[in-house]
Amino acid sequence: MSKVVFLAVNAKYVHSSLSVWLLAAAMAKNHGTKHDVKVVEATINQNIEEIACTVADFNPDIVGISAYIWNCGLLPPLLGLLRDKLPDALLVLGGPEAVFNEKYWLENGADHVLFGHCDFNIDPYTDEYFEALGDRISYIETSRGCPFSCAFCLSAKSSVEYLPLDIVKERIFKLSRSKTKTIKFVDRTFNCNAKRAYELFEYVIGLDTSCKFHFEVAADLFDEKALSLLRTAPAGRIQFEIGLQSFFEPALEAASRKTDLIKAEKNIKSLLEAQNCHIHADLIAGLPYETLDDFRISFNRAYQLGAHTLQLGFLKLLHGSRLKEQADGKVPTDGTWGILYDKNPPYEIQSSTWLSCDDIKILKSTENALQRTYNKGRFLTTIEYVLSVSKQTAFDFYHKLGSAFPNRKTQLEDYIYEIYEFCSRQAGIENNILCDKLLYDWLSMVKGKNLPVFLKERFLRKDKLREAMYEAAQSNLGRKPERNEYAVLSSGSGIFVDSKSVNPVTGLYEIFIVK
Repeated sequence: MSKVVFLAVNAKYVHSSLSVWLLAAAMAKNHGTKHDVKVVEATINQNIEEIACTVADFNPDIVGISAYIWNCGLLPPLLGLLRDKLPDALLVLGGPEAVFNEKYWLENGADHVLFGHCDFNIDPYTDEYFEALGDRISYIETSRGCPFSCAFCLSAKSSVEYLPLDIVKERIFKLSRSKTKTIKFVDRTFNCNAKRAYELFEYVIGLDTSCKFHFEVAADLFDEKALSLLRTAPAGRIQFEIGLQSFFEPALEAASRKTDLIKAEKNIKSLLEAQNCHIHADLIAGLPYETLDDFRISFNRAYQLGAHTLQLGFLKLLHGSRLKEQADGKVPTDGTWGILYDKNPPYEIQSSTWLSCDDIKILKSTENALQRTYNKGRFLTTIEYVLSVSKQTAFDFYHKLGSAFPNRKTQLEDYIYEIYEFCSRQAGIENNILCDKLLYDWLSMVKGKNLPVFLKERFLRKDKLREAMYEAAQSNLGRKPERNEYAVLSSGSGIFVDSKSVNPVTGLYEIFIVK
């Protein structure tokens, strides 16, 4: 009997791996007791010596490792450690990073690289799987392939294979009864088949569960029937990740990205108006033909939609993608592309004919500020106020903020003061209103933390107004409010937070204003 370890090295502890459990289930089905199979899940934040020792403790004959963009950087030294500890074991790699870069891996520690797909009719959701999963994010695959041909994607123009709906519903039900809090569908464009997507949306909406369901979708493929159904979903039940990529048509055309942008905008606004689904929109900086000025327009247009998260991502030249082949000169293009990218994962663009290194730095500082504020639900009313009064664009605001305060590791109590300093210098800002907005945002986004000193001195005064606010908060909350749950604004209005009530869509605490 051979001993086999399937190793997944995830990006974070909260993530889990579907592929290794699917492989383990396939081995059990096809080979029965001929193999003793063990699944090991680690993270990229662990010491590779620790990971290698965990694997070696099982003394396997075969070690199978899933290679992805987030873990392939540590795999060569990990393979070296495994070879030292298990000199007679076969080290086998699979996954997109291995399949599209076979020669490299065979020269850097792998004995074999596996091609092809595991039969996804096999059910990986075993008792052992659920015990290992715990409350981490779970993943489900209901279709493979994508009918679209985006040049930056590895699934481009591949035939779509669908898992039977009865099997899909059975798996969803199993996951919804587990300890997992979020179930992510790995389907590349979940709603490419409108009828099928509708039936599965209807199913998850009707489930008696507290789980959240995350789908990658194309916004322009929703019809009114689907939008009407989605408006009935319990608040927070559904999360959509929507790949806009760009609003610059020449860039979309060069990337073979077909999107009805007007319809996509309309549908995103419709989804947001219902206030029950979390919307995450993606942009990609660095697509062919899109300059910094062009991208600035794309960013501002996307920002105005009001998605809960706006990801500013950077073009990655993935092994196996057509854009990488074009950038490497292996596929003819209609001009000089001049795309330079990091040869190490995640293979991110460094410059191109249309974006200089300095342009990339501007985009990086913009992304930094966006991630630290808007995408974490922080300082939303403050930023809205500043943008409205100062008349500057969202892109310019985030770029200047990111350039002024680039450190990602600043404590929130310090960062709010940096936000205050920065915003107070913008045109047309009234200091009292700015502080009111910052107080509102602080109460809505944190729980149990003392107010920063510069806000505490303003708003936690002891007077009759604050006493009246205490009474109002107690009456509305039905309990004695904590000292940091209520205050008096500079306008004289009272403000308090229900720190036991979190909006399931935004993740923010409920705020009340009493005049």
